[in-house]
Amino acid sequence: MAFPVHRGRRLRRNPAIRAMVRETVLRREDFILPLFAVHGKNVRREISSMPGNYQLSVDELVREAEGAYALGVPALLLFGIPDRKDPLGEVSLREDGIVQQALRALKKALPGLYLITDVCLCEYTDHGHCGKIVDGDVDNDATLEILAAQALSYARAGADMVAPSDMMDGRVGAIRSVLDANGFSALPVMSYAAKYSSCFYGPFREAAESAPAFGDRRTYQMDPPNIREALREVALDIEEGADVVMVKPALSYLDVICRVRQSFRVPVAAYNVSGEFSMLKAAEKLGWIDGERAMLEVLTSIKRAGADLIITYFAREAAKLLGEERA
Repeated sequence: MAFPVHRGRRLRRNPAIRAMVRETVLRREDFILPLFAVHGKNVRREISSMPGNYQLSVDELVREAEGAYALGVPALLLFGIPDRKDPLGEVSLREDGIVQQALRALKKALPGLYLITDVCLCEYTDHGHCGKIVDGDVDNDATLEILAAQALSYARAGADMVAPSDMMDGRVGAIRSVLDANGFSALPVMSYAAKYSSCFYGPFREAAESAPAFGDRRTYQMDPPNIREALREVALDIEEGADVVMVKPALSYLDVICRVRQSFRVPVAAYNVSGEFSMLKAAEKLGWIDGERAMLEVLTSIKRAGADLIITYFAREAAKLLGEERA
């Protein structure tokens, strides 16, 4: 039997030709590294379910950021763990709040590093939910004002971008309105537009100390089987003023990333979440997979699906490997 004229292996013969025809190229500039800030000094508390990740006091967080930036990671996503919590999460609005302190210190030490702040209340409320509780449930509209105030506080402290993750209806519009009215019309909003109610957030809730004290978040985070709903959520957030839209988690929702990419003309971010990170780390530790290859394969799949930006706890490791490849 004669071979066909086309032989796919011709363009796979060596590393040079494979690189030349590669359709998806992973870059260090694609990555955003999440970090967790806590009060105190010289605090570097490892997160047991997320090897290599820590709760960091501001001094240690600056050192961690310097190391990541030197590897080529261009941006951070900051989360804060306060020294006390309250029913409304108003501790997050303090001028000396932990995220505000971290922003000022990072801006002074690394003015070229791009700083994104998560806007949500779950780390700051004593009940662990993402908004104000009324009659046993999160009151959507009553939550918008404090979310907007939190975003404004972060903007004043030096944030380059704010990223609301709460999944309250209308929060992008509320934040955009308050930012514009206070001289921050140039500050972009990255919306967690399609954030699913996922079991893959477990390690993060240890890291951020944000597990809900009762119930769950299914009344405001999205139902995992739905994709048309995700497209509606993205469209609404863009209409309200979102500059970047996000899909979270990433690996079980690559189809959602792809559909969002095909449907909208704004940058798309994807969050390679804690559970996805920790599963690979556990398998690597047991010797079941090649950890470095699996990491790069996973990150490439997220970009191939259509993500322009990838929020990942692998950012430092991946940036180091990509830098070595290009050296």
